[in-house]
Amino acid sequence: MGGDGSAASRAALSEPLKVLCLDIEGGHGGSSRSLYYSLKNIDRSLIAPTVICRRDGPIRQLYADIGIPVEILADLPKASALPRPSRNLWQLVGHLGDFSGARRGGTLKRLREVVLAHDLVHFNHEGFAALALWVRRQTHRPATMHIRTNVQPSIFSRWQMRTISAAVDHVVFITPHEETTFRSLGGLTPGTVVFNSAEPATGAQPHPAIPRDGRLVIASLSNAAFIRGSDRLLELADALKRLGRDDVLIVSAGDMALKGSDWSADLVRLAGRGGSLADAANSLGLGSRMLFLGHVAEPERVLAASDLLIKPTRESNPWGRDILEALSSGKPVLSVGTDQTFVETGVTGLLQQHFDADALAAAIARLADDRAELARMGETARQRIANLCGPTDRARDLADIWFRAARSGTASGRAA
Repeated sequence: MGGDGSAASRAALSEPLKVLCLDIEGGHGGSSRSLYYSLKNIDRSLIAPTVICRRDGPIRQLYADIGIPVEILADLPKASALPRPSRNLWQLVGHLGDFSGARRGGTLKRLREVVLAHDLVHFNHEGFAALALWVRRQTHRPATMHIRTNVQPSIFSRWQMRTISAAVDHVVFITPHEETTFRSLGGLTPGTVVFNSAEPATGAQPHPAIPRDGRLVIASLSNAAFIRGSDRLLELADALKRLGRDDVLIVSAGDMALKGSDWSADLVRLAGRGGSLADAANSLGLGSRMLFLGHVAEPERVLAASDLLIKPTRESNPWGRDILEALSSGKPVLSVGTDQTFVETGVTGLLQQHFDADALAAAIARLADDRAELARMGETARQRIANLCGPTDRARDLADIWFRAARSGTASGRAA
């Protein structure tokens, strides 16, 4: 990860490199929080960051607290590849309309002005692919981009990766898996793997709605989504019920609306009546075993009141923002996949290759009976994340990439 890369570039600067970061989420998702922790820990004598958010949200105040300027441009065009071709077609049509609206509303003009006032622009999500190409053609400024997801192969995802290759000088992958996907879809831009920064949420007060009654508390920090395995929480709660384990509480923080049509037939019908995952839990007699908090602005408070984190993903990607934050706070993680970089069975949590609610419930029951084992895994998790995702080191990696891209990208920009 990273490298020595930019010592000469840094030495040649008489003032910090002015970097404009475009944030797609405004604090409402993991990519936004990951960028925040990088900028919070970056050396300001070398990097002078500014942030533009596509959404307003809690991240604005966090940046204000550390003196980083933020502007909201709410109609910045964005689009990410989706699994179904038909959805991509509709999204592409809407994306073209978004560009027209952003042009008419003055957003693109304002963005161009801000980009030209900086030395380099960093796109914090591959959903800005087409916007990055527009910025390159309008400004010829050096540019970098974070690749944060493993998209499914399709005509649209290949177009997206080829567009990124034409638009930016360097890409940053959060694990080697994103790089493999990028290359397999035709991505050509040079890139570097830099794990996301994570730091323990010291001093966070436990969320007041979570009871402290001795039950083992398992937290989920995800909006309801089929791909994230949110419905599997119901299966787990039911498995624990059949084991007679009344000493375990599953706490879910996020929007529980059942969007999309990939759910089971029963959940799709419930969604059609305006029902949520919380309604499904109640209808199955699981209401006393599950607590639904809705959107929580400070997820660290949920972690502070919990013993474990669960992410029963269908994407086999046990390395998301919620996982890193839990591990860094000493909370073991239960997830699904094969990559044991972060979640390792018996060491930092439990990783199933294939989701099995009954086996997972049995493992949870053992941990509920052995809190010393839980504490041991938690401390190992904390140390692992400090080594792999230490915010100062990872911020330095990102700064080095920006310096190298500014040097090479300026040359390519002049040539263009």
